[in-house]
Parts: sequence; C-alpha cells; structure tokens
Amino acid sequence: MQHTPRDGSTPGTLPALAAQADELAGWRRALHAMPETAFEEHRTSAFVAEKLESFGLPVRRGLAGTGLVATLKGNRGAGPAIGLRADMDALDIDEATNLPWRSDTPGKMHACGHDGHMTMLLAAARHLSDNPDFAGTVHFIFQPAEENEGGGKVMVDEGLFDLFPMQAVYGLHNWPNAPFGTFLGRPGAMFAAFDIFEVKVTGRGAHAAMPQRGIDPVLAAAHVVAQLQSIVSRSVNPQEAAVVTVTQIHGGDTWNVIPDEVVLRGTVRTFSREVRDLAEQRFRAIVEGVCAAQGATATLRYDRRYPSLVNHAEQFDHALAAAQATVGDQVDADFERIMAAEDFAYMLEAVPGAYLCLASGPGPNLHNAAYDFNDALLPVGASYWVNLVGSLLGPAPRA
Repeated sequence: MQHTPRDGSTPGTLPALAAQADELAGWRRALHAMPETAFEEHRTSAFVAEKLESFGLPVRRGLAGTGLVATLKGNRGAGPAIGLRADMDALDIDEATNLPWRSDTPGKMHACGHDGHMTMLLAAARHLSDNPDFAGTVHFIFQPAEENEGGGKVMVDEGLFDLFPMQAVYGLHNWPNAPFGTFLGRPGAMFAAFDIFEVKVTGRGAHAAMPQRGIDPVLAAAHVVAQLQSIVSRSVNPQEAAVVTVTQIHGGDTWNVIPDEVVLRGTVRTFSREVRDLAEQRFRAIVEGVCAAQGATATLRYDRRYPSLVNHAEQFDHALAAAQATVGDQVDADFERIMAAEDFAYMLEAVPGAYLCLASGPGPNLHNAAYDFNDALLPVGASYWVNLVGSLLGPAPRA
C-alpha cells in the first residue's frame, strides 16, 4: 500500500513532527504487528506505557484492565484540564495484506487504524512533553475494547473522570476514501446508537413433505425478517434515520426436515433517543405478533449497546479551529452522519467534548482484511493534537 498523500496535497504539519515521520511509521508498524482484541491488549499497553514513561510522563495503568492514562502539566501554571483519547484494540479479522509488518497473530489484525491513532497521540505526547509551554493539564487516554465491547464505558464506570477531572475530552479517527488530510465532523449526533438482537423462533419440527403436522419456524422467521423492515419504512419519521438489519439466519440441518427452531441475529442503528425507543418497541411487537400469527413462539434478546455519539457545540468549534490551524481549509464541518457506532460516545455523555475524523485518501475501507493505516497521516494527526492543546491551554502570562 502506498503511504503518501494520495491526491498530491501537503497538509500543514508542525515541522518537528514532520521530521519524525519515519520514526512514527516504525512505531505504528510495530503496533500493527501485535494486534490484540478487547481487554486483551497486554503487549500493546506495555508498548504504549513504555513510550509514555520514556517521555517523562507518569502513567496510571489498569483502568478497564489494559487502559492507560498519562498526565502532563504545563509549565505556565494552573489552567483547565483536557483529555485526548486514542483506542487500542484490534479486530477478529485474518489479515490479507502480506506487508512486512502484517499481523503476527492469525485471525487478528488492526483493520480500523487504532495502531495509527495510538501513534498520533504518542507523538503528540512526546512533543508536548518536550514543549510544555501551556497553562493547565493534558491527560492522554489510551482506551481498550472500542470494538463492540464498550471499553470506553468501562473506563468511565471505573472512575476515569473522577481520577482525572477534566473540563473536556476529544477523540480522533482516520477515515478512508475521502480527500487526504481533510478533517471531517459535525456538531450534534455524528455516529449512531448501536443495538443488537437475537430472536429464537420456536415451532414444531416435521417432515418437509407433511408440513401440516408441524409449526414451521422457517416460515415464521421469514415473515419476521420482512416485517422488521416496516419499522423504518412505516414507523420512523421519514426525516429521521434508522437502520434495522438482520445479519444472521440459522436453522435446520437437512433438506427434508422442518426444524424446531430458527435463530435470527442483527443490529439496529438510530441517532435520537426517541427513535431508539420507538424502534425497540416496534421490534418487540412485530416479533411477538408475527410469531403468534404463525403459531410459533419467540424468545427475544435485545441489547442496547453504544449510545449515539453527540458532539458538543462549543468543543466542536474548538476542535474545528485546531483542525484549521493544521490543514487550513481542508475541513468539512457538515460531514454526513455515520451509521457506524463509536464508544467514545460514553465519554461524551460524561464530559463535554468533540470527535473528528481525519481522511486518509483512497484505499480499502475500515474493517477490511486488506486495510492498512496510511502512515503519511501520522504527522498530520499528531500536529492536530498539539494545535488543539495550544489553542485550549495556550501560553498564559507568567506570574
């Protein structure tokens, strides 16, 4: 994969960070080669902690198991405290890149760029530690288990913001297939809430040639799948947004037997609390009613996972200003809402803050076995973090 700006542009970066591009790429590739999934990021956490401590920063280990927080106080005295967050976990995907730094663990890979996110924040931490010319405190948050398992919530529940009080918290994520070096975001809801479901439809098995002697759960399940689509098309206001997707259907073992049970699994995505409540209410009613009409019964597990990620207006404006200081007019402040989910949402429920995406140019999408983080983005993202700290905690008059 090419690791240069794909469109020929040269986003503004701090010269000191641009000069470190090769070293940062080495860090990122080392992290890429050691992918670890939710709450198992032991090698990753040790790598990150060693770097942070080598910068002279105290590191608190063990939040959410493998999570880390390093703290830097500016040399200009008291001021606000802010948090900068990077995620650490990888995915259960078998890597297909064949790069020299490919995953050393079969079935696991960094297919979402968290290796790059950690590297950008590490680079910013080193730069700021070498140049602490600000008033206030920066907490560098390295979070485990962003993918599906809610490590952000666990960190909050274990006292992240009690142990490290802060006035605001900020996050950043790479985004393929948008013009390289462009910052993307929007105020308000940006990522969707994420719920999952499992429906067990139980009937009565019979010979396929004599269906009248059974209760067919396959037919009932098929009607359920079809009717679930009416939630979005007929219950949700057309000016709102929602997705109901059945991703799994399991049932039966042979050609000529109606099974006793069929299992459906999938996900529901929404942005507002009202639509989320409505979608669950209609989901339960459809499953119960359709199965009853077919003579079957249903057991439903409906789990609410991540809330919608909502950017706070004031902090979003601060983030945009830092993005503009980094890349000029390569900023899209009206980026489309994203139906994917992000557990940084839990932190934004607890503390005001903002989350931006940073475009990496053309290439494989996130969660793709052929994906690899674009290393040319590393000095850009690190410069953004430094500029954000400078704009929020910038030099204050010395006493």
